[in-house]
Amino acid sequence: MFTGLVQELGVVADIVRAESSAQISIKAPSLAPQIKTGDSVSVDGVCLTATAVTADSFTADAMVQTLAVTSLGQIQSGSAVNLELAARLDTRMGGHIVQGHVDGTGTLVALTPGEQWMKCEVKVDRNLLKYIVAKGSICFSGISLTVGEVHDESSVVTVWLIPETIERTSIATKKPGDLINIEVDVLAKYVERMMENK
Repeated sequence: MFTGLVQELGVVADIVRAESSAQISIKAPSLAPQIKTGDSVSVDGVCLTATAVTADSFTADAMVQTLAVTSLGQIQSGSAVNLELAARLDTRMGGHIVQGHVDGTGTLVALTPGEQWMKCEVKVDRNLLKYIVAKGSICFSGISLTVGEVHDESSVVTVWLIPETIERTSIATKKPGDLINIEVDVLAKYVERMMENK
């Protein structure tokens, strides 16, 4: 489990693609010393398992399904990725409950700078809209964000990025058309399931 509070902006050092998987090596000088083989690490919101660790980097495998349904299928050497270690039970829970199980991808529509913030608009799959509410939680590429607006007609979700988010994550470097990994609030999915089985 994660919180969606990005701890380091990592850089893909190498990616080796095979027929049904990819081995991704990520430079993470701040987090690597805290990672052990077998640990879960959120990479742009995707929960991956560290298979090897060095003093300043770690390696993880991504299976074909993960590559097909998340933005990790498009990363290359040099790509910036948002990183977070699994949450600990002995620390404050910031952000919101994030599983690292991506529900789908969205497409960045626009980033509009403001005086102290940036407006971020992402077009999401219509089937995910029912789980998204204004002032609710959403995870974009591993970043816990508060939903500002939901436009049902256009399937666009708007969030506002504060300076801390702009500085510490990769989202402000994205371009219109880039894929964004989306994880909706897990609580909404549980409520739906309970209502279906009343």
